[in-house]
Amino acid sequence: MLNTSMRTAYGEEHEQFRGQLRRFLDREFVPNLARWEKQGLVDRSFWFACGEAGLLCPAVPEQYGGLGLDFGYNAVLLEEMFYRGSVPGPVVHSDVVPEYLLNYGSEAQKQFWLPKMIRGEAITAIAMTEPDAGSDLGAIKTRAVRDADSYVINGSKTYITNGQTADLVLLAVKTDPGAGAKGISLMLVEATRQGFVRGPNLDKIGQKAGDTTELFFNDVRVPASNLLGEEGRGFAYLMNQLPTERLGNAIIAQAAAQRAFDEAVAFTKARKAFGKTVFDFQNTRFTLADMAAKLQVGWAHIDWAIKRHINKQLTATQASAAKLFHSELQFEICDNALQLHGGAGYMNEYPIARFWRDARVQRIYSGTSEIMKEVIGRSL
Repeated sequence: MLNTSMRTAYGEEHEQFRGQLRRFLDREFVPNLARWEKQGLVDRSFWFACGEAGLLCPAVPEQYGGLGLDFGYNAVLLEEMFYRGSVPGPVVHSDVVPEYLLNYGSEAQKQFWLPKMIRGEAITAIAMTEPDAGSDLGAIKTRAVRDADSYVINGSKTYITNGQTADLVLLAVKTDPGAGAKGISLMLVEATRQGFVRGPNLDKIGQKAGDTTELFFNDVRVPASNLLGEEGRGFAYLMNQLPTERLGNAIIAQAAAQRAFDEAVAFTKARKAFGKTVFDFQNTRFTLADMAAKLQVGWAHIDWAIKRHINKQLTATQASAAKLFHSELQFEICDNALQLHGGAGYMNEYPIARFWRDARVQRIYSGTSEIMKEVIGRSL
């Protein structure tokens, strides 16, 4: 269990929410995680359960059916869920997509989609990455061509979280191919549209409970009212929302790193070698001490970043630095924790194996570590 007694980002109400959330996750999440990993996606019933418990999109204002809570509640959810296991779908749905709708959507779009998202009736995805365009969003090729009162969309996306289950896709498209990044727009595409095709669920190294898919758009016609915000402003919208997404990934990384450390402490205290526990060897204690010190610093930084974000003070550069630091720390901690497990760490029956696998992608999605360094470097 995460020790939050010394945390500074949260108030009493956050911790009350955390207690309720822990009971929910221990009842609805933990017993099903292994099965979800085998089937490659989360049951729809879990989304409905989350909605009924008020856990989806908690920051959405009450006028759209939400609770109107601050980002601290999102952060609590991220910490507790990813301390138990890695299911990225609800993060995209609750932390990422609602912010786009709230900040750039029309009133009709908000009124129609947000209540459904909150109840778990409509699962959402955001689709930016393409086979030939990862970090370089300006290079995307998916087109949306205006035709009277509609847009006709052609192209494909890949590595899309919630791709198998999404009812609504927030899609980055080119509406002006000659304008580079300034020609990007955002479009809402319902999965029921003719010409929308899902590829097979992709076979990943880790995060196996999260469905990840290729999506294809073959003359998909959507009404012009499905445009999110203004035409040609999509890239700016994406850049504006990245601090939330990257801070979320930093929180995920820190919580998962803490779990890996806790697993290592428990295992080394129980495992015996040469007549004493593995924990009693100086190398083990020194390794764990180094990990503990880095985690202590990490939690202090996470609390700083959460408070800045709640106060709308967290910059894109600061969020990128948080994503870089914590995702790199996560993999270091998970790798050291697995090493302390010895051969047992390589066995899937031990939780550390899953946490180690799941950690690897954290340094890639939402901007690779190299891109984070580029963003930070440009600010110096």
